[in-house]
Amino acid sequence: MLTALEERVRGGKWFSLMDKVWRQRTLWVAFQQVAANDGAAGVDHQTVEDFERNLSQNLQRLSEQLREGTYQPQPVRRVWIPKPGSTEKRPLGVPAVRDRVVQAALRLVLEPIFERDFAQQSYGFRPQRGCLDALRRVAQLLKQGYTWIVDADLKSYFDTIPHEPLMERVEEKVSDGAILALVEVFLNQQVMDGMKCWTPEGGTPQGAVLSPLLSNLYLDPLDHQMAGEGIEMVRYADDFVLLCRSREEAEQALERVREWTAQAGLTLHPIKTRIVDETQKGFDFLGYHFQRGRRWPREKSRKKFRDTIRSRTRRTHGQSLKVIVADVNRTLRGWFGYFKHSNQTTFREVDGWMRGRLRSLLRKRQKRKGRGRGSDHQRWPNRFFAEQGLFSLVTAHRLACQSLQR
Repeated sequence: MLTALEERVRGGKWFSLMDKVWRQRTLWVAFQQVAANDGAAGVDHQTVEDFERNLSQNLQRLSEQLREGTYQPQPVRRVWIPKPGSTEKRPLGVPAVRDRVVQAALRLVLEPIFERDFAQQSYGFRPQRGCLDALRRVAQLLKQGYTWIVDADLKSYFDTIPHEPLMERVEEKVSDGAILALVEVFLNQQVMDGMKCWTPEGGTPQGAVLSPLLSNLYLDPLDHQMAGEGIEMVRYADDFVLLCRSREEAEQALERVREWTAQAGLTLHPIKTRIVDETQKGFDFLGYHFQRGRRWPREKSRKKFRDTIRSRTRRTHGQSLKVIVADVNRTLRGWFGYFKHSNQTTFREVDGWMRGRLRSLLRKRQKRKGRGRGSDHQRWPNRFFAEQGLFSLVTAHRLACQSLQR
């Protein structure tokens, strides 16, 4: 497919793709991707492990159904998950495993076609790109003086993408009727929430394998328009910021986005969308807070992290300290891997709080009341926790800085 892309196709469109979707090799690779992500069972209660027990037969059946045009997806099971740092919940769609496999196969075929022409300022759910790349670009632009920020928020984006114009975007490069019909089938897939079942009139469900590609495809014209007008934009899925040199430029950029979203059938959140001066108030983006040339984990990220650590360091925890330290180290290493570019004071604060949690736990085991403080710092000094192998964010940050200097 990539070779054909270089050689071009008739009229810039693809006419024969379905045979690549139902090919056994494609479905097998698709299943490997689904299995790697694991995930919960759909409405049929079939887990990834259940599907894998009869993998050959299951893939053969899907191949035949796709080839014969008899494949029909099952309803998407809707679950509600907490929003980090909030009492609100957001909906997540859980398709059946078999449907995730078909969507993954469809994505394997469609992604190379659209990916080649996606704009540079888009970083979410794309090959060889990610959050850290987007954050790096924001930091570069801030250093260059782009400190007036349009902090944009698309209201319920994934649930409100209009189906008809989205399909028109797909049809710009794909003319295979079977492929187009399959995409439409997934867009119109029923949703089951408890005992309620309905067909959505718009949107593409969060949690569906195909949704990230389709969501990027729908916002791609906005990416190219901003680039064409010389507006610096950094987008990760539906989360994006526009970086400008003055308030006037920011106001003009926001007006362009308002015009585009209105025409595209989308809505900018009236409260969450705002213009800020990074040298004064700052803004949040992809888990970080940027302000006055520095960055650190935003408040919601801090709360989510602390809630995770609290659940693993309860004073009534029955495991040995060695087991607890090994458990929290996994969280600490992962957290540092993402937030290692924070201001250094962040790491001293978190390290101190982490040791305080463990001192309180040890104090409880000695039948003492209250939190670990005062003389507990002498009873269990910082050196004690280092000897237990507790991961130190301060040390990790210092080593990371030394490595960069070399």
